[in-house]
Amino acid sequence: MTLDAQERMDSPGRLAEADPADMLRQVASSAAQVRTAVLATQEVDLGQIADAGRPRAIVVTGMGGSGVAGDILAAVSGPGCPVQVAAVHDYQLPAWVGAADLVIAVSCSGATEETLAASAEAVRRGCGLIGVGGRDSALAELAKQAHAPFIGVQSAGMPRSTLWALSVPLVVVASRLGLIDVPASDYEAAAAELERISHLCRPGSETFVNPAKLLALDLAGTLPMIWGTSPLAGVAAYRFACQLNENAKYPAVHGMLPEANHNQVVTFDGRFAGGPDGAATSLPPVPLRLVLLRDSHEHPQVARRREESARLAAGRGIEVTELAAAGGGPLERLASLVQLIDYATVYLAIAQGIDPGPVATIAELKARIA
Repeated sequence: MTLDAQERMDSPGRLAEADPADMLRQVASSAAQVRTAVLATQEVDLGQIADAGRPRAIVVTGMGGSGVAGDILAAVSGPGCPVQVAAVHDYQLPAWVGAADLVIAVSCSGATEETLAASAEAVRRGCGLIGVGGRDSALAELAKQAHAPFIGVQSAGMPRSTLWALSVPLVVVASRLGLIDVPASDYEAAAAELERISHLCRPGSETFVNPAKLLALDLAGTLPMIWGTSPLAGVAAYRFACQLNENAKYPAVHGMLPEANHNQVVTFDGRFAGGPDGAATSLPPVPLRLVLLRDSHEHPQVARRREESARLAAGRGIEVTELAAAGGGPLERLASLVQLIDYATVYLAIAQGIDPGPVATIAELKARIA
């Protein structure tokens, strides 16, 4: 990455010019989203859902920046949750979903066609339903007609920037239904962590002391292979890849240990790596970079896999970046990774001279199939 790219990130005027949609401000709103979402969800009447008894499963339907809310709920719930939590990113619900299950439909706009189709199907099957998304939207109307609770969400600007406003309501709902135990202090700890990372990564903080700007420069010109070391960090790895795609218009590969050690690790010996012991016969077209997202709650054997994976990569001339989550509860740990990721992907777009706001290809694709 050129010196001009660093200057573009460190000049307030050039930063503002390169970010007309104000994506950096949207990322900075994350802590406020957490606090607002907790209050809004606590005020929603869940009586009819609670009266129906414990659901067999919670099925979260949503797409893109809204759909990741279901993956976050599953990761936060963890293996101790007494019910299955399944994320569905499709027009159709799985055949097994029925009246014994609770479907939570998440759409920032409230107009996502896949989510509306799956929600209507949930109503036809007699499932419990909760809507989360844009007020005065098609999803809000569907929930109203089904006499289902609806949690209105104010978009931060883009769905991908509204992650916490969309995902925290699901955690609060599951906690209110007695399916998981998330004390009130955990939400505030997550909000405080988001604020801490925002301060470190703020636009006015120069590159040499700004972890997000430094990460953006490290990623530039490489093919990131991002591995999480736990289900929670795996969701962060997925989020990282999606944010690279949408913010920076940049490709990435994501995975999770231990599974990635059974397939993706073989790419260390391919065209995008330097070859055994770093002795490449020819330069890779785009150098691979291994990015390891470490969770403080990773399995001991996964920790060994992470360490040896890093050594294998370094021995083949592959640069390695490790990002460690904070301690504390799952929301706080996730916040510590995701906020850095969100800032870094916006800075990478700016460093490349790319507007991080628009997703023109998605809009074009929607227009073509409308």
